[in-house]
Amino acid sequence: MKTQAQNIPPIDAVYKAASVLNSVVKLTALDINARLSQKYEATIALKREDLQVVRSYKIRGAYNKISNLDTENLNRGVVCASAGNHAQGVAFSCNKLGVHATIFMPVPTPKQKLEQVRFFGGEYVEVMLVGDTFDDAKYAALEFSEANGAVFVPPFDDPKIVEGQGTVGLEILHQTVNPIDYLFLPIGGGGLSAGVSTVFKQLSPDTKIIGIEPMGAPAMQKSVEKGEPVTLDKINKFVDGAAVRRVGDLNFSICSANLDDIILVEEGKICESILELYSRDAIVLEPAGALSIAALDQYAEEIKGKQVVCILSGGNNDITRMEEIKERALLYAGLKHYFIIRFPQRAGALKEFVGEVLGPNDDITHFEYTKKNTKEKGSAVVGIELQTKSDFEPLLSRIKEKGFFGDYLNDKSYLLNLLV
Repeated sequence: MKTQAQNIPPIDAVYKAASVLNSVVKLTALDINARLSQKYEATIALKREDLQVVRSYKIRGAYNKISNLDTENLNRGVVCASAGNHAQGVAFSCNKLGVHATIFMPVPTPKQKLEQVRFFGGEYVEVMLVGDTFDDAKYAALEFSEANGAVFVPPFDDPKIVEGQGTVGLEILHQTVNPIDYLFLPIGGGGLSAGVSTVFKQLSPDTKIIGIEPMGAPAMQKSVEKGEPVTLDKINKFVDGAAVRRVGDLNFSICSANLDDIILVEEGKICESILELYSRDAIVLEPAGALSIAALDQYAEEIKGKQVVCILSGGNNDITRMEEIKERALLYAGLKHYFIIRFPQRAGALKEFVGEVLGPNDDITHFEYTKKNTKEKGSAVVGIELQTKSDFEPLLSRIKEKGFFGDYLNDKSYLLNLLV
């Protein structure tokens, strides 16, 4: 998989970035997690960038980039495009440095993220809502940059951004005593993975570096397979902090040379990990922030008895998303199932379904039905939550035996999204 990287940042540049950031960013904790260590029979430490001042590592690259601009460019101001974390990093940096920033964000950006950007930026930041996607916002930001002479601060594809993100790697190595056998880190556009892998390959070359992408946005994996950066036709945007159609050219060059493996994790598994970390460890993560934890199952045998570090990249999770996260986790675990149930239009049909079809621990969580007098049977969309995965096959058999079966929706995502 590995190639010869071009333009790898020298380690001295990362040390210089660390000195620039010393008074700005938090030295985030590297905590050994007892639950995960016991589960995987390894020593698993979590690098808590979710506890950074803007609740993600993004401040590192943004501040390093902006603080290295000359006075003339600083006076013109900066501009960026972001759907969340990068915007907060730029906003905080500009407030700290006294630089005006214009930040373009998609119109559907959650209110919580908009408020955080305005809070961190204060009087130095103006937020512009444009378009439906990050690409729309980026196009508008680049147009603004050209028209006004403002410096565009990219989210990941820039040497200063990469050097700033690389300081996460320096901190990890300074916080550990024993050699690190495995490092798990998330990949979005590739800024973090490029920066941290650069540090590790020079200072801890025996560490196996595993990059993780969401299943619905495998931009780095596909690029490495082809040997050049590729642009994905479409992506699943659920893991918004790591869902990009194209990784950075510089970052591709570095990651294709440095990463020992790139693996994909299903969005449902990510949701399952978010809920476990919240309920068991009181850690609140956004979907991208949980990628490294969600990947551990795929390396369960390799990491036994090893020293492992997982980077938790961010904790900017809007509370309104938790119901969707729970739903996705249950679907992934095989504990939530949706059916079209065909009820005979007679009294007692629902009672029969509840009493003779549902198991003692099965719970109806969704029910939509309208009686139609001109038909013998009426269809209802029914969601059922199970206590164990093994309860599904007996439930499905009873539904069919009793003549209630219309269709199964879990494997028909297009229809499920339309009806539920």
